[in-house]
Amino acid sequence: MSGRRSHLPPWRGKWVGDGFVDLCFLTIFHKPHQKPNSVPSMEKLKSVIPETLKQKITKSATDDLHSTSSSLLHFFQTLPLFHQMVRDLTDPEIALCGKNKEAALEAKGKGNECFSKGDYSSALHFYSQALRIAPLDVEDKGKNLVAMLYLNRASSLHKLGFFLESLRDCSRALIVSPAYAKAWFWRAKANSSLGNHEDAISDLNVSLKIETSLSGKRQIESELNKLLDQSRLRSNAMEKPNNEISELAGLLFYCQRLQSWPCSSSVYERLQMDLQCVSTTTKGRGMVSSTDIPLASLIHKEDPYAAILLKHCRETHCAFCFNELPADTVPCVSCSIPVYCSLKCQVQAGGQDFPKCMHWAAVLPSDVVLAGRILVKHIEQQSSGGVDPKIHGILDLCQNYGQLSPETKLEFHVYSIILLHCLQQFYASNLPSNSAMTSEIIMLLSKIRVNSMAVVRMKYSDGKQPLDYDVTSSVEQVQVAQAVYCGGSLFNHSCLPNVHAYFLSRTLFIRATENVAAGSELELSYGPQVGEWDCSERRRFLEDRYSFICQCSGCAQLNLSDLVHTGYRCIKPNCFGVVLNSCVAKYEQEKLKHFKGPNSLQGYYGISKDDDSCEKFVHPHLIFVSCGILKEYMVSDDNIGRVARHIFEQTDYRHCFEPGCCLSCGSSCDIRASQKTIAGAEIYIQRLQDAVASGEIATNLITDALKSIDILRIVLHPFNKRIAEVEDNIAQAFCLIGELQAALDHCQASIEILETLYGENHIVIGNELIKLASIRHSMGHKSAANDTSRMVSIFSRYYGSHADIIFPHLRYLKREASSLV
Repeated sequence: MSGRRSHLPPWRGKWVGDGFVDLCFLTIFHKPHQKPNSVPSMEKLKSVIPETLKQKITKSATDDLHSTSSSLLHFFQTLPLFHQMVRDLTDPEIALCGKNKEAALEAKGKGNECFSKGDYSSALHFYSQALRIAPLDVEDKGKNLVAMLYLNRASSLHKLGFFLESLRDCSRALIVSPAYAKAWFWRAKANSSLGNHEDAISDLNVSLKIETSLSGKRQIESELNKLLDQSRLRSNAMEKPNNEISELAGLLFYCQRLQSWPCSSSVYERLQMDLQCVSTTTKGRGMVSSTDIPLASLIHKEDPYAAILLKHCRETHCAFCFNELPADTVPCVSCSIPVYCSLKCQVQAGGQDFPKCMHWAAVLPSDVVLAGRILVKHIEQQSSGGVDPKIHGILDLCQNYGQLSPETKLEFHVYSIILLHCLQQFYASNLPSNSAMTSEIIMLLSKIRVNSMAVVRMKYSDGKQPLDYDVTSSVEQVQVAQAVYCGGSLFNHSCLPNVHAYFLSRTLFIRATENVAAGSELELSYGPQVGEWDCSERRRFLEDRYSFICQCSGCAQLNLSDLVHTGYRCIKPNCFGVVLNSCVAKYEQEKLKHFKGPNSLQGYYGISKDDDSCEKFVHPHLIFVSCGILKEYMVSDDNIGRVARHIFEQTDYRHCFEPGCCLSCGSSCDIRASQKTIAGAEIYIQRLQDAVASGEIATNLITDALKSIDILRIVLHPFNKRIAEVEDNIAQAFCLIGELQAALDHCQASIEILETLYGENHIVIGNELIKLASIRHSMGHKSAANDTSRMVSIFSRYYGSHADIIFPHLRYLKREASSLV
């Protein structure tokens, strides 16, 4: 079962389901002389499919695809609604993503108006909008429109203090129009503001030589003299030859040098592990290493076979490298949809991201467009000009068509036919419109569904900002793109993973988070992990999303985290036992079905294979284990022994996990009454959360929240994750009102619970230590250095030398820690 993953923890944001048509997006970018396109919706198209054909498709298996594809294809070929949809998606005359001079000039005019009023932020917005839709080869008032827009935006950026961005925009204007005197002049001002005085003088000399008007020459000379006086480089500058106009090649090199390449890293690590793909007994293919793997080793690095930026990130992230966009975005040269962080990304995307400039690629769901990119890439790589009829064989990965929901099967049939007709606009000879090709595309979509990864970015504060608990508390992963990594997809899932996946730009990195013995399977998390969710939630998610029932060690073996994660406190004052609800109890009971005597227990608590003190009794559905050995090893683990001692004193494991009964002493608890009590306390906790979000904290809200968490401590087990979350919320509130000691106490209380749920070296603990270290730094505590040292160790385990790149705040905290030692 290799390759089923999203890699985006579902508690941070579920898989983005791009709708069939993004009408909001279409309205924003429609041409002024056109009405927004009205592409028929998926629901309307599905509604006209005969019910008998729907039933045939929704109940189909892999072997039925030729028949079901043929039937639906035949039906669509005679359906006017379908052909209208294809025309709306492929006709360039009505496409809404093309360039448009009139719209660009209108946006430019609005930018000019804002600039004249001193509203430079709005001017920047309108100039960027105009650049996105301006044709490259048109003029305005005798100047190239794109060059003029770059220059206007550079002026706005300079006024706003974005000097490097202004410099890059001036250079882009000069690439389009090398003899643009005003662009040389403004680039000189940007260079001067950056302290590049020699470059500024050179730019002014070029501008002076090009400028034809007397007033313009006087302005340039005035600026040049001022700069020479300030830099005291008059004699050196006057000796330089002014031959920059003819040095376009030098200009291009200079522009490249000025570009900020966020998709490249100054840190390089060599892969030293010899990984092998092997067949496993329960999961299909998987990845192992032929040698021992040390902790924090980089074991895999891979660029995507195909990738696509998600729709909701088109205005905020680069369409190629997926990093956040700077203020000086670079538009696509062919259409108005994608924008890039640099000229480098724009150029690289031009050869890899077809069909990014097609109208249908802007509105169809991301996984369908991803399938289109894979098909196009495969076709263009065929030296013979033909294409392998087994399209889904392009990706040597698993598929799960048989486990798809009936609704998804129907959607895949419809989308495959639509995609096929859209691609035939360019590849009709390679992609025949028949049932065989349609069924192959369905299989490809099925592979993408279970193998594509969610490329994520850390939503994190800038490391240069002052320490602020409100900022450092919001470390989260945000899904920005969807991609297929052929090698990365071969790593299987575990809720207790031993490797960690992350991204720099569009490159996937996988790193070992513990010492892994040679021959052991390398497993990463497809989202949920032990500590984040309990077993019942994890298994339901994985079955719904990836169509398999997880049998990893975290889901098949008893562990403390799953027992206490959502547990209730025993009603007896001195009992530390946990009480489970019916859902959790059901899943924990199932784990005992895997007991097969002492050999099966050695993976739990270190029981020796040679220990014969455990007698087993075989049952058709359950294997019972006598209490002696379990009682003995439970005592050796203090925490588990305290919370669940009672179940290991039983001889009939069918009744170990009774909902509402304490697992340590057997006392009964009224869970419904407890839930009602919790609901009342949550009202005041939510009020505090809302106040924290608004930044206005009233003292009475904190007081009420403190009373509420006392109630939770009475009802919930001390290791219940909800208590940790509320402790963290209260810590944040105290920080906002400046009561740092109280914030520190509650932050520490939260971390203590999370360490029990996750383990002391989990990345979640690293994130929490950032908060703790930040508070202690603000208080001037020398112990902050110890927090920082431990935090750095955890982040290095998961990210190696890339930790400072992904978490820039680490650099700040390390500097602060060194000053306290």
